[in-house]
Amino acid sequence: MDLVEVLPSRLHMLRFPIGQAYLWQDGEALTLIDAGNVESAARIEGAIRSLGLRPERLERIVLTHCHRDHVGAAGELAARWGARVLAHRLDAPVIRGERPVPEPVLLDWEIPLYEHGLTVPEAPPTRVDRELEDGDALGFGDGAYVVHAPGHTDGSIGIHLPHHGVLFVGDCIAAAGPLMLGVFNVDRGRAVESFRRLAALAPSVACFGHGDPLTVDTAPALAKAAAETPA
Repeated sequence: MDLVEVLPSRLHMLRFPIGQAYLWQDGEALTLIDAGNVESAARIEGAIRSLGLRPERLERIVLTHCHRDHVGAAGELAARWGARVLAHRLDAPVIRGERPVPEPVLLDWEIPLYEHGLTVPEAPPTRVDRELEDGDALGFGDGAYVVHAPGHTDGSIGIHLPHHGVLFVGDCIAAAGPLMLGVFNVDRGRAVESFRRLAALAPSVACFGHGDPLTVDTAPALAKAAAETPA
């Protein structure tokens, strides 16, 4: 796992072989955006300690959606350190194991990528302490808000920190090379609409579930990519 500083004393990316998570700091209080796969808990804890921070100050884990490479370690971390797990209402039953993970509608070129993604261990059923809705305040980052961004999954969300100009987009947008619509969507049309809604927020920093964060010319790059993405 790689630990990458995005904003000094505020934001780090935790990069796994497939996917990534983000650690936000409000002083010593910590928020994790996504949680890697089920084998990631010890590495996340080690990363927190390597920054001179205490894992017992992890207050919340916000899940952008229900896929195994984002949810896997959330339950173990929450049980160990007392953090609350937050996810959108529509993905919460999947995260808890009450409903199956929704099957995406794959384009032909996505099939081998999807098969590779299935090599990630399945996520165990994980409790959700708070079910989120669009516009909900999250209690960190000097005002963080939920942006419902369905299409990748029904309950996919972005997380917007307007005071800091930061936007976490989950897997709605990918930065694996040129900015693009995320892959493995259950509803491409809605995913494109969500891409455009997120881009319209015009952040200065965009953090993706796959690909390096964008910190320079972010808003125009997102706007251009969204406009060029066909429905």
